[in-house]
Amino acid sequence: MPMARTHTTRKKTPQQKIISDAGDAAPRHSRPVWAEVSLSALADNFRAIRDYVNPPNEDRKTPRKVLSIVKGNGYGHGGPQVAKALEKAGSDWFGVTCTEEGIAVRNAGVRKPVLILTSFVPGEEARLVQHDLTAVIHRCEQLSSLDQAATRRGSRKPVSFHLKIDTGMNRLGIATAQVECFARQLAKCKHLRLGGVMTHFASSEVFADSVAGRQTREQEERFYDALNRLRTLEIDPGIVHLANSAGIASRPETWADMVRPGAILYGYHPGYDPMERRAEMEKRLPLRPVMSLRSRIISLRDVPEGSGVGYNAAFVAKRPSRIGVLAAGYGDGIHRSLGNHGAVLVRGVLAPIVGIVSMDVTMIDVTEVPGVEIGDTATIYGVAGEKVLSASVVARSIGTVTSDLLCAVTQRVPRVYLP
Repeated sequence: MPMARTHTTRKKTPQQKIISDAGDAAPRHSRPVWAEVSLSALADNFRAIRDYVNPPNEDRKTPRKVLSIVKGNGYGHGGPQVAKALEKAGSDWFGVTCTEEGIAVRNAGVRKPVLILTSFVPGEEARLVQHDLTAVIHRCEQLSSLDQAATRRGSRKPVSFHLKIDTGMNRLGIATAQVECFARQLAKCKHLRLGGVMTHFASSEVFADSVAGRQTREQEERFYDALNRLRTLEIDPGIVHLANSAGIASRPETWADMVRPGAILYGYHPGYDPMERRAEMEKRLPLRPVMSLRSRIISLRDVPEGSGVGYNAAFVAKRPSRIGVLAAGYGDGIHRSLGNHGAVLVRGVLAPIVGIVSMDVTMIDVTEVPGVEIGDTATIYGVAGEKVLSASVVARSIGTVTSDLLCAVTQRVPRVYLP
């Protein structure tokens, strides 16, 4: 069997420079894997969402607010950085998972309200109050510990919180039957103020005739029944919010006083059921992908027919092949499931991912990529010149959701923020 030989680098021509311009934002003198985050695309998406939920023909005294979800490190884009950019674009609120994420957003200079979506753990109350973070209360007994922290702070201004009501997801939130219990507990808390009431949809992207397809309407009914009971008890609910990304795009009846965009902020509609709705929603609410994950080819090798590539010879060349090695693997955010299933963009051509994705490198078949060279940029997903390799398409190809792919980009990948 002939020995494999490594391809040598040649000087790039002007045309090759144009093709590889997608990689010009790469950090210099570092491992060649990076994520480009377009702050202009992020701001455009935010404004599109805000305008969409505030149609000009609607008779409404005050515009609906937008709570931008920046949890999970901003869906992998960098939570504090995108929060800062979104505050500049006009976001009214921000949503994070925990106190630590909230403090990171505050330390970036964000001054708008920050909602802690999964609330606090015992012992965090003082830090939450100190950094002016708004807790979501999902168990009645949390009220007393938050009130104690507010009392210790000694301010005359009550500490605001939001109440989450579980309307059928069976995850977090007080049961609808606990509304009266909540009201009694709240009456004992002299330093707290209810600033908002929320719920979370389990299946807002599903429109099929199924249990999931009927669930959103049932959740709405339960939520507004609980809300009316609060009002009967003379409790002002404050800001009412229900709609997540799918609710925003496809269910105007759920918009209430504030909406909570997540994945759509970063350029991706959810996967609707039936899928035909996706094209309709993309037309109604056009979005731009915000992140492009890239790496460079660090090796090229000519592999004879019948040779295995990578661990366990999971890929065997069926023809003489040119195999490129990317300086990125599952330790960076290239999903391991993409081995022998995915593809990347190189010089505008889709190059298949071959073999098992390693922790630090990934092999691609560049046999059909004219003029490919060491140092060329591969776009794992995102925008490359005039072409787009959508993260949602990549996610669907391996049976996962777009958010999983975006959040998988690890901390060792530098984020490059472009205007």
